[in-house]
Amino acid sequence: MGVPAVLLLPLLLLGISGLLFIYQEVSNLWSKSAAQNKVVVVTDAISGLGKECARVFHTSGARLVLCGKNWERLQSLYDALISVADPSKTFTPKLVLLDLSDISCVQDVAKEVLDCYGCVDILINNASMKVKGPAHKISLELDKKIMDANYFGPITLTKALLPNMISRRTGQIVLVNNIQGKLGIPFRTAFFFRRLTYGVHPVDVAEEVMRTVRRKKQEVFLANPIPKAAVYLRNFFPEVFFAVVACGVKEKLNVPEEG
Repeated sequence: MGVPAVLLLPLLLLGISGLLFIYQEVSNLWSKSAAQNKVVVVTDAISGLGKECARVFHTSGARLVLCGKNWERLQSLYDALISVADPSKTFTPKLVLLDLSDISCVQDVAKEVLDCYGCVDILINNASMKVKGPAHKISLELDKKIMDANYFGPITLTKALLPNMISRRTGQIVLVNNIQGKLGIPFRTAFFFRRLTYGVHPVDVAEEVMRTVRRKKQEVFLANPIPKAAVYLRNFFPEVFFAVVACGVKEKLNVPEEG
């Protein structure tokens, strides 16, 4: 093996590493430019994924509207975001007290946001109410409050902001789900039924939200790995995809009916 052949592998690895580095840098810049100057509303921004979404979108230059039920925790999040971000590249977040279980105030919050910014580009429905206990011991009043906070509240907020998105022909709505929407867990019956009401089981993370927002072609999709794999399979191997679907349909048709 000659000297040129010996040097070929290191040079090849170096070239691949350089291409990967360039791709990551371009991807990072693309993510930031996609959210820059966008009006982003995050419900329950004071906990869990909402807090991470707030951090990601704030550093990307979005105009954040942070919603939560606790003003002290909202203020604490505000201080944390301001302390680490470059003020010349970011906007001051707007804080809004919002309890989605109080349906009567949701419309007012939507109006406040639209009056402030004139539009909403991205709505991240992250808020939820969790209750732990046997189903037969949870009162009907609490069940109703759970449904208000976890279903009717987000639906009301979405419907209030959706006409503005439609009129501008742009906008994204993200629903953050929980693994409990896919797996039954003891003493979480009320929360589980709420998740099933949506009819989908996405498992979103903040970076996945960002990747979704930056797509040029806006689509309705699930972040769950199985639907994502199906989308990729259909795009790159359509013949295989439709063959699998056809086999599934055939099996359904061949199942004998019960007498």
